[in-house]
Amino acid sequence: MDDDTGLSGMKVERPNKTLRELALGNLRKAILDGLFKPGDRLVERELCEQLGVSRTIVREVLRHLESEGLVSVQLGKGPIVAPLDSDVAQQIYEVRGALEAMAARLCAESDDPTIVPALEAALAGIREGYTGNDHGQVLASTSEFYRVLFTKVNRHVAWDIVNMLTVRINHLRSMTIRTDNREVEGPAQMAAIIDAIRARDGLRAYRVATEHVASAAEIAMQIFADLKQS
Repeated sequence: MDDDTGLSGMKVERPNKTLRELALGNLRKAILDGLFKPGDRLVERELCEQLGVSRTIVREVLRHLESEGLVSVQLGKGPIVAPLDSDVAQQIYEVRGALEAMAARLCAESDDPTIVPALEAALAGIREGYTGNDHGQVLASTSEFYRVLFTKVNRHVAWDIVNMLTVRINHLRSMTIRTDNREVEGPAQMAAIIDAIRARDGLRAYRVATEHVASAAEIAMQIFADLKQS
């Protein structure tokens, strides 16, 4: 791919992080932002030029992204952006739904006064990202919303499990947040979670958190169905 495709911004700077960390973050972001589509070949020589790093670093980055599920290696084609699998996606949503609903209920039943302001700050970041058409900010603020949801009630093991899936979850989110009216529906559903927590209504928090994930799953499954037909 040539630099005039919009990938020239991938080239790494050289501040405190290592070149490998910077290259990893930039290539991961390019995949999540849709600059590389599922099934696209990831050519080492081109990535070296686009990222401004050595082939050794590019290979290390590709191996790391393979471990995260964003890259796969196909015989005869080499590294490609991993195709999204609807069955795997459905399982991820099932895990999310169960754990996030549990965390929302526990937050509602907690007497920690810092939970609601922290969630509201993350939600403000999500809305700001949508307003500025900054999908990276939407993803980062959404991850922060759920980090607060889990860690404020000391469910660090559950958060670790979700965190292990974060990259693949964000890959799915990078699709769903671009769909029609999601910039309205998504934040509204998350605001409903906050409202239930503020009211200390554990059952309502559990229900609206479950409905929020189910809504995202429905959108993702429709996207997969449309891709299959195209």
